[in-house]
Amino acid sequence: MNGYPLNSRAQPRRTPRGAPLLAAALVALALAAPRPALAQGRPAVVATVGMIGDVVAELAGDCAEVMVLVGPGTDPHLYRASAGDVRALAGADLVLYGGLHLEAGLADVLRSLAGRLPVVAVSEAAVPEAERIAAGVAGAGAYDPHVWMDVSLWRRAVPVVAAALADLLADDPACVERVAAAAEAYAAQLAALHEWAARALGTVPADRRVLVTAHDAFGYFGRAYAVEVEGIQGVSTETEAAVADIRRVADLIVARGIPTLFLESTINPRTVEAVREAVAARGGSVALGESLYADALGDAGAPEGTYVGMLVHNVTAIVAGLGGEVPPLPAELASWEARW
Repeated sequence: MNGYPLNSRAQPRRTPRGAPLLAAALVALALAAPRPALAQGRPAVVATVGMIGDVVAELAGDCAEVMVLVGPGTDPHLYRASAGDVRALAGADLVLYGGLHLEAGLADVLRSLAGRLPVVAVSEAAVPEAERIAAGVAGAGAYDPHVWMDVSLWRRAVPVVAAALADLLADDPACVERVAAAAEAYAAQLAALHEWAARALGTVPADRRVLVTAHDAFGYFGRAYAVEVEGIQGVSTETEAAVADIRRVADLIVARGIPTLFLESTINPRTVEAVREAVAARGGSVALGESLYADALGDAGAPEGTYVGMLVHNVTAIVAGLGGEVPPLPAELASWEARW
């Protein structure tokens, strides 16, 4: 699995010695255990994060049983596999993860599973290494895992997931056909969503189009939609924000007159509150915008529990917080809108 250098501004948390051996042992035990009976005999797909799980659900429908390990409000950078997670992963027919060091705490388990069952790094496959470097989002050779923040890039995850599902469901022609049709329709929805997001963010005056968030998860977003992005923490939450980071961001907010900064659903709000206090100490003020989704979707059963809904929520909150106007959703998203 590819990784990126940890932010030098802070001390990273370290993986305990012997963790790879322990992961291998847990996987071996889980593989030896009897597999649980699946509902209606459907193949089991385990996705590490909701963004991937939602693509699987959209494409597979009733043709597969989908489980997501890292749920709402949980940080995948810090997530560690429980014994139950290892059993679920080892009992799956297909495992889909992001890669690019997103699931740092699951790395050893995923490595141990590779070669024993189909394990696909979706983000790595969707955005080749040369393009990640060319994008320059996190610096040369440093890969930002938050690929889904640029809808045009995440659209490329659709054929990656579709191909993995087609292999999994090869003995069921009706399901293979269903996946292909759903992939085409979903890709069209994402193309329209990308255009809508660009149009919405384009209504924010250029001098106010500055997004300040808890950690640097919006690099692809900023590049795709012409938004200047400033994260208090680095790309991974494995590193802690330093006092210098808080001062730097507070100075930026005061100097540029940035009206709003944003929390994230999986990040402790203490660093954002520290920035607000530092802004106040400099004689300025900054509003707190709606919480954004970066590393996890919202609650299941809510619009934000889908990838489309997560992006719609984020764009709407950012545009409103920075003084733009949110246009209506495009006709291609009418079916999603009707559902929610």
